[in-house]
Amino acid sequence: MKIVKVCILGAGTLGSRVALQAALSGYQVSVYDIKQEALDSSVKVMQKILRQLIKLNQIQDQSALEIVHKITFTLDPLEAVYDADIINESVLEDIDTKEKVWKLFGSLAPEKTLFTTNTSYLLPSLFAEISGRPEKFCAFHFHDVFYSKIVDIMPHPGTDPKMIPMLEDFGKSLHQVPVLVKKENPGYIFNSMLMAFIGAAGRLLTSEVASIEDIDKSWMVNFNMPMGPFGILDNVGLDTAWHVTRKMPDRSSQAFAGLLKQYIDKGKLGEKSGEGFYKYPNPAFREINFIR
Repeated sequence: MKIVKVCILGAGTLGSRVALQAALSGYQVSVYDIKQEALDSSVKVMQKILRQLIKLNQIQDQSALEIVHKITFTLDPLEAVYDADIINESVLEDIDTKEKVWKLFGSLAPEKTLFTTNTSYLLPSLFAEISGRPEKFCAFHFHDVFYSKIVDIMPHPGTDPKMIPMLEDFGKSLHQVPVLVKKENPGYIFNSMLMAFIGAAGRLLTSEVASIEDIDKSWMVNFNMPMGPFGILDNVGLDTAWHVTRKMPDRSSQAFAGLLKQYIDKGKLGEKSGEGFYKYPNPAFREINFIR
């Protein structure tokens, strides 16, 4: 099977990045969302990323800015999935929401379409049967796409093994490094390690051991990193982190989930909303004097 048409469900932070990388890699791309504001925001995000890539000389051709105009942005599920060879879903990290999405697109998608979910912590087996084609269902999880170029391939027990090499080839064509998660694991590989790190930072903060800035400084200086755990959380999205953290049963995670919820209730979702633990577009941790 040759993949030509890629359908992205969800025009958020990650869905926009995957869609843009697919378009830059020569694929026909459609992006679906239930809100026009999300689609409009996705266009702006893509244009901003392209300008950054050109500025960093990662893209030499100025005409690449026009690639966004070749992507179909739509509120119509039928238009989005028309002739799609593969779907990659990046909607809200919520079981009920994802179930509704997969029930709908399972009934609308062409018979040839491969189904993949970009869920961060939920397992593909939760949605495989609802999609109507469990053998063609697999987790295909991206990270940043442009800077963190890993894509996790995590089948569920009913995934057709023939789907794995197809996803590996597709991932490589998007300039990603595919890694295979041999059995279902919440958080895949990297996120499992990341949440242990984030959880430790959350415990330090909620226990009032240190401030946001000093926790980040400690990590950044010791490992020569451009951001610390709270900068990372702003990049991931505090709402996404909350959906994951609130389901963890231990007391420390629940305390941190409560803190995240306070930020979310104030509209502070991180970089995508202009403010989280830091204010954007010029967060304090990027200032030259932050770690001096």
